Amino acid sequence: MSRDLSQKIVKSVQQAKRAAQAMALLSTRQKNDALKRMIRGIQDNVDYLVKENRKDIKAAEKENYSAALVDRLLLNDKRIAGMVQCLKDTMKIKDPVGEVIKTFERPNGLKIKKVRTPIGVIGIIYESRPNVTSDCIGLCLKSGNAVILKGGKEAYYSNKAIFKVIKDALKDSDVPVEAIVQVASTDRESVNILLKQSDYVDLIVPRGGEGLIRFVAEHSHIPVVKHYKGVCHTYVSDKADLTMAQQICVNAKVQRPGVCNAMETMLVHRGVAEKFLPKVADELIEHGVEIRGDKSTVKILKSKAKPAKESDWPEEYLDLILAVRVVDDTAQAIDHINTYGSSHSDAIVTKNKKEADLFLKAVDSSSVYVNASTRFTDGYEFGFGAEVGISTDKLHARGPMALEELTTYKYEIHGSGQTK
Repeated sequence: MSRDLSQKIVKSVQQAKRAAQAMALLSTRQKNDALKRMIRGIQDNVDYLVKENRKDIKAAEKENYSAALVDRLLLNDKRIAGMVQCLKDTMKIKDPVGEVIKTFERPNGLKIKKVRTPIGVIGIIYESRPNVTSDCIGLCLKSGNAVILKGGKEAYYSNKAIFKVIKDALKDSDVPVEAIVQVASTDRESVNILLKQSDYVDLIVPRGGEGLIRFVAEHSHIPVVKHYKGVCHTYVSDKADLTMAQQICVNAKVQRPGVCNAMETMLVHRGVAEKFLPKVADELIEHGVEIRGDKSTVKILKSKAKPAKESDWPEEYLDLILAVRVVDDTAQAIDHINTYGSSHSDAIVTKNKKEADLFLKAVDSSSVYVNASTRFTDGYEFGFGAEVGISTDKLHARGPMALEELTTYKYEIHGSGQTK
């Protein structure tokens, strides 16, 4: 079994490597035509996709998966419409391939261009959310890359159905059929096999829980762009509009708690804690949030908050649980975020520009907000169409990874007979 699986995956990635060369030569018109076909394919098969998704939902409920995980799995008419909209937005965004980043001429007359080019073959390993299948195919296609998809077993039927619909839709397009690959096996060994294909795969992007991402980072022979977890903070300053702060904090926690850009820790300035905490706590509790607070928080909220442990501060709950700490000033809030955060997304609520500027410069995260919910850290919300993932690394890509982050560059040099 393992040998047959290995041969099958190796053959697929070899074909994808060859197909990537053809992908790099596609025009914007050809790529947008393929995206149109994908859109029509999804729109014509909504009932089929929902039906296949129900198999995954039933299996998840049988396994007693958390409500947050079941929510991540769900495909309904609204979410399928969202998949379609992401592809439409990807069509509209400027094709990055061939963009001249910089042009300069040397004293010897050599004319040098720095030009954006596809990375090649992108491997995406992901859990739960089946919309990732269509989002990532669309982004890789528009950026001229071949793509290899390895979804999680919990979304097996959904991912397979989406892939089939898209593959069928692209049959008569100019996209090489080998450029879009799905590793449909639920055998865990398939991930290990894929991670060893450094001769054929240029980049791996893992999307999922911390366990998956750490496993991929530790075992991959291929460069990995990653974020381990999303420990996102909102700091409510003593200079904040407290009504705005409450709206932002509630949205950041409860709008969709099972995603990486949801708030996991709320920091509140001591000067407004007694006024702010009871009101925001009542609304959070109405939404089913369990509050775990430091001594000051528990003293103010009494039975409405449980005492927090040290392990709560770096925790990514992905659930209706919130850690709360009262801090003395902005410097202490920044120190807490840089100590316990995951460099994902963090926000300050304040009316003071100087304080906001300090927070923006000092917080070492990929996305830093002033007076807005962290829930906006998303390729679609940033106007990128979609994303293949969110990077908290500092090299190559940071934050939502979309078309531009799926390219690298080369130098094109034009001469007139120069020799050295």
